[in-house]
Amino acid sequence: MPLDALLDPADPAGALALRPWLALQHALCLRPALAAALLHEHGDPERALRASGIRPARSGVLEEALVTLRRVRAVGLPLGSNAYPPRVARHADPAPLLLVQGDAAALIAPGIAIVGSRAPTQHGLALAREFAGALARAGLVVISGLARGIDAAAHAGALDAGGRTVAVQACGPDLVYPASHRRLATRIAEQGALVTEFPPGTPPRRGHFPLRNRLISGLAEALLVIEARERSGTLVTTGHAAAQGIDVFALPGPLGAAACAGSNRLLRDGAHVALEPEDVLGVLRLGGLRLEPLPDPPPVAQAAPCASGAGAAILTALELAPAHRDELARRIALPPEDLALEILELELAGRIREERDGRLCVVSPHAAREL
Repeated sequence: MPLDALLDPADPAGALALRPWLALQHALCLRPALAAALLHEHGDPERALRASGIRPARSGVLEEALVTLRRVRAVGLPLGSNAYPPRVARHADPAPLLLVQGDAAALIAPGIAIVGSRAPTQHGLALAREFAGALARAGLVVISGLARGIDAAAHAGALDAGGRTVAVQACGPDLVYPASHRRLATRIAEQGALVTEFPPGTPPRRGHFPLRNRLISGLAEALLVIEARERSGTLVTTGHAAAQGIDVFALPGPLGAAACAGSNRLLRDGAHVALEPEDVLGVLRLGGLRLEPLPDPPPVAQAAPCASGAGAAILTALELAPAHRDELARRIALPPEDLALEILELELAGRIREERDGRLCVVSPHAAREL
């Protein structure tokens, strides 16, 4: 099968062509630069894998992977294919194989990566949603990592604006991390794409996240940072962006605020200042992109009161005492996926916030009005 097509495991020819790529992925997904060099030297995944000296995965493992890919409706994008994202392909460490659920075309459209803290302020969440929505309406694909906090708010902002968003995962395509974001991941696959360089069945591990981060920035025309602490994984992504030669933007925050110490340092070191979404488009100068007029958002204090249902149960439980997510789930007996979606909506509405220690607490009406 020529490499000008996606490799669909549901098609017999696609499954046959995908097998050697899956074998190479199993062997070298943690060493993408070596995989790329071997592919460049030897021309195809079978010869590249032989030259690596690594024992290939058993045939049964590859067959099981194909079955899983068919079940989750994922397709393969091998390095060298015309469908492979060109911005990733030109870097020194492109993934040998990307597995995509949803619209693979979203990976080659102009995109903006939006990243930030997993425990942001309410103001940061609101800004992430506002910037993502505006830039999505302008025609940019919003790219992030599906993590709690700024990532989730950016994905939600793009989706709610009717735009496209891409989530890059640090696990296999049959898993979602965090698992509580499964419903959000389903929406993303329906209105954009989920992408990973890891084989089916691969759990998220600490060493996977730097690789994921270099794909988040590598897929984008530019990177926007919203609230990063001094020691933040977000700054790993900005390091990748600098190495990849893409523009980095950051939103300034109050001096002395721990939540913004890392992003303020980026501005000191030369990142573009983003005070409004127009600042991003003004630097990128991508033809055909323009911001649409934004409706005035309702004040946080006028948000729906959550007088009934799961939202009310969460607020009632947290009014008694702040709680971590696991404890909260036990208190109100709500499935983790449903709980995560309700928490995200309450965070974005300014009703609750996550403290630095991971506990959730209710935001007082007075504090919400000040955000």
